[in-house]
Amino acid sequence: MIIHAYKYQGAGNDFVILDNRTGEYDNLDNDRIKWLCDRRFGMGGDGLMLLGKSSRYDFSMRYFNSDGHEGAMCGNGGRCLVAFAAHRNIRKYEFEAIDGYHNAEMLEFSPHRCIVKLKMIDLQKYERYSPDSYFLNTGSPHLVKFVENVMEYPVEEQGRYWRHHPDFPGGTNVNFVEIAPDRLMVRTFERGVEAETYACGTGVTASAIAAYLYRPQTGAASREMAGTASLGQNGQKAKSLRYDIQALGDRLSVNFMFNEETGQFSDIFLTGPATYVYDCRIEID
Repeated sequence: MIIHAYKYQGAGNDFVILDNRTGEYDNLDNDRIKWLCDRRFGMGGDGLMLLGKSSRYDFSMRYFNSDGHEGAMCGNGGRCLVAFAAHRNIRKYEFEAIDGYHNAEMLEFSPHRCIVKLKMIDLQKYERYSPDSYFLNTGSPHLVKFVENVMEYPVEEQGRYWRHHPDFPGGTNVNFVEIAPDRLMVRTFERGVEAETYACGTGVTASAIAAYLYRPQTGAASREMAGTASLGQNGQKAKSLRYDIQALGDRLSVNFMFNEETGQFSDIFLTGPATYVYDCRIEID
């Protein structure tokens, strides 16, 4: 079987992408997906995505982890898929993924590197797991732990421990966050990849929201990167906030609204690069 495969990366989070609008890759099995994502025998990637048709929107997104199993929503992957769609001459970016509806805006476009603003799902349920950590689902489950000197932190060891912790049935992604005066510094151990990745879109989104929840515990105003009072839905008071984030692979930003009366986070947007690397025809058994 010969396939035309494309390689994209978003902040160092890299993906194999296939154009499946004709349905020719519907039966691509787990072993083949795992092989394509293998960094020694295949193209290499943190995951694989299928751009498909949608009866309701402009296209659909299916995401598979590098272990070959279908995964939850991937924010960096979503931005890369939007860039891929744009490179396929798709000009509107409303799409459906496993966690529901998304839309995106192309802020900068070129045949190589795009800047994409991607709408994530709203968030109502979250919990404070410990004095310095929160558990929340931003399309994928994430434990966010606040630490000092994150660049020296044992992410592989601690990430693997929390990834399989019995408090999180089915497992969780794990984010380790250091709060600097002008940004969040985030490192992520990803479920499905089973290792640290250069960035995780749903992870930095979870980290930004958790940083806002964590801020009142410390009283550090610098942890609110930007905030303005505004009128939310139904006249309720809401705050508009932005966090700038440094992942290992690149800079990202997260914007969201927080409704002080309902405790809901809405209008959540993840903004960052999505870069074409190469494409090739590859034969798989």
